[in-house]
Amino acid sequence: MAANQDFYQILGVTRDSDADTIKKAYRKLAMQFHPDRNPGDSAAEDKFKEAASAYDVLSNPEKKTQYDRVGHAAYTQAARGGGGGGGFGDMEDIFSSFGDIFGDFFGGGQGGGQRSRRSGPRRGADLRYLTEITLKDVILGTDKEIEFEIDGECETCKGSGAEKGTSAKTCGTCNGQGQIFRSQGFFSVGQTCPTCAGRGQVIEKPCKPCKGRGRVKQARKIKLNIPAGVDTGTRLRVSNEGEGGYLGAPNGDLYVEISVKEDAHFDRDGSDLFTEVKIDYLQLLLGGEVEIETVTENHSLEIPRGTQVGDQIKILGQGVPSLRGSRRGDLYCKIGVEIPKKMSKDEEKLLRDLAKTRDVEVADSSSHLSGLFGRKKD
Repeated sequence: MAANQDFYQILGVTRDSDADTIKKAYRKLAMQFHPDRNPGDSAAEDKFKEAASAYDVLSNPEKKTQYDRVGHAAYTQAARGGGGGGGFGDMEDIFSSFGDIFGDFFGGGQGGGQRSRRSGPRRGADLRYLTEITLKDVILGTDKEIEFEIDGECETCKGSGAEKGTSAKTCGTCNGQGQIFRSQGFFSVGQTCPTCAGRGQVIEKPCKPCKGRGRVKQARKIKLNIPAGVDTGTRLRVSNEGEGGYLGAPNGDLYVEISVKEDAHFDRDGSDLFTEVKIDYLQLLLGGEVEIETVTENHSLEIPRGTQVGDQIKILGQGVPSLRGSRRGDLYCKIGVEIPKKMSKDEEKLLRDLAKTRDVEVADSSSHLSGLFGRKKD
């Protein structure tokens, strides 16, 4: 480090910067020049040390006041008073502050952040539940009862894991830290304590119902209202019905994911439905009215005269309701035709007379092509 390099310049802040600004500036530099991200780069390691040294002084109100009063000489004197060490002073303090800033990035650090998250009250996890409904349920909406199992707090020990009348004690291996640390050169590396599994506490007399876990399986049964208009992939949030909280903290939420069962007669595209309707060939020619089944009811469908096979006839408002509005989609009926395989003699005579009238050539009744009018005779 340069002998008289200004700490404010190293961190890129001004003298009137607040503690949060200084902390953010240090975090940015430390992330950029961390040796783990720059293996073998001595220049990056030097910059990392400079930033750590500057932050050690400027993050401490007492050191910062002394530094602002007498300048860099205060840092030099402090370094000499601490027995050398290249100007870092109290290395443990530097690593402590480093762990506080990067606890989430490097797995907890020495500040005990991970222990407080694991052993203290915390919200239960959110859960996901998949349920299948029919197309009719989509159109009308439905109430569905669902059953599932959650991991909840043991009522006997209130989540402590200790037998009633007793309590957990501080772990002697990690002294309640939840982690044990070992030095690797310049760094101190932490790992989960094998004795307490990171909780910082040990239970001498475990609670019998939960076997010391503080958690038990709990069966849940709830009635779920599924609104009209949902689709496959729609997620419904049910508050406070997820995993039980820890040590009195709130439960998580339950997310119910909808899967709509494929319908044998109707296809869906957004809010619209599509189906195929087969009618008699005479209704194609002359028009008429047929009764069809929609998803939820019977409906009268008018066939205009001269309708062609493959034409679509739209029925307004017989599709799927909108999930976020009152509008309902439409039903599109693709027209097909039903050709009779057999006819009476009178029907055949009428059709042959019609063919003559329209000057249309048709197969003779004795021809192998006359399957519509009768069987081929041997």
